Amino acid sequence: MSAPVLIVEDRPSLAEMLAETLGAEGYEVEVVLRGDEAVARLATPGPMLAVVTDLKLPGADGLQVLRAARAADAQLPVFLITGFATVQTAVEALKLGARDYFTKPLDMDVVLVALRAAVEPRRVLLAALPVEAGMPVLVGTAPSFLAAVGVLRRVAPTDAAVLLLGPSGSGKELFARALHHLSPRRGGPFVAFNCAAVPETLVESELFGHERGAFTGAAARHLGRFEQAHGGTLFLDEVGEVPPATQSKLLRAVEEHHITRLGGESEVVVDVRILAATNRDLEARVETGLFRRDLFHRLHVFPIRLPALAERREDVPALTLHLASRAAERHHVPPPVFGAAAMAALALAPWPGNVRELGNLVERVTILHGGAQVGLTDLGLDATACRQSLGDPGAVALARRLAGNQTGELQAFLGCALP
Repeated sequence: MSAPVLIVEDRPSLAEMLAETLGAEGYEVEVVLRGDEAVARLATPGPMLAVVTDLKLPGADGLQVLRAARAADAQLPVFLITGFATVQTAVEALKLGARDYFTKPLDMDVVLVALRAAVEPRRVLLAALPVEAGMPVLVGTAPSFLAAVGVLRRVAPTDAAVLLLGPSGSGKELFARALHHLSPRRGGPFVAFNCAAVPETLVESELFGHERGAFTGAAARHLGRFEQAHGGTLFLDEVGEVPPATQSKLLRAVEEHHITRLGGESEVVVDVRILAATNRDLEARVETGLFRRDLFHRLHVFPIRLPALAERREDVPALTLHLASRAAERHHVPPPVFGAAAMAALALAPWPGNVRELGNLVERVTILHGGAQVGLTDLGLDATACRQSLGDPGAVALARRLAGNQTGELQAFLGCALP
């Protein structure tokens, strides 16, 4: 998605120099010479990549431009240009959500490094915006992630069974919902069932339903997940945990599209597409007799492997912005502004819990620091764990780009220099 950098500067010579420099770096640029014009421009539809604004302007000052930018898009990076006499005001602006400030005379190397660190994840996030209402947002540009998305888009329009493979927290349910949305069944129900979330004795009843009196406590007929998903998609999460005694009945339902409620005698026709997910090695469970081989092959028609977050570190910054925006919406607070060093440290963290773990941290930070700058100490990350990523040249290069002018702060947190 194309988005410009808005330059707000009342000195035409400085505005022209900024525009030429950024343009030479490949940025699309818009220039306005007055603060009130910038406020009006920010109120118009369409995304922007960043705002670089002088603090002292005719019509409206830089703080008013900052407030207008935050109101238009709380994730929009805003940089202030200030003279020495107004540095304190610029520092106060950081508390209002500015990303950083530059003092005059401008050091364009400093400006470009800071801008690059801020807009790199924003570009990814803008590119990930859904193309149609209701489509789950799939954020990421890592090759392993894009490969999974590409496979998803190819199989989604079919009715083939899909098995989503990947570690816990890697986004398997999100992929399942995207598959449903992109399928001809999008107008039908999407029913998700976590096979590991109920006792083994209840899995069969939850999947296939039961008749009144089928067992003690069955006071009324209960429709199982298969019937609830009729005409739509049934997502079986952690399918490897289905008890062996239930697997034969599940195989029949998948193969023949018929089920029999617990305690019932008649068959019920069910029209569902099956999506399954597991973080287990199902083939190993087949070999040990814990999972039926024929059921495995019925579910494994079209496997999609989702990478762990540590395998797609370049997606962490954009995911952080996306997750912060969602958390802010849920909790009715403005999203925080992640400092450059903080974002770099997030990209180095190990994330054994994958995107779910990142989401939990971002939600906590959003509640505690909504609308404010988030520094390294606000994240609560383990420096020792982050240092383990320094043996990966790709992770180090990413951290350097993201930290930008705050690389020294990142190195102080790590307790060592970047290789």
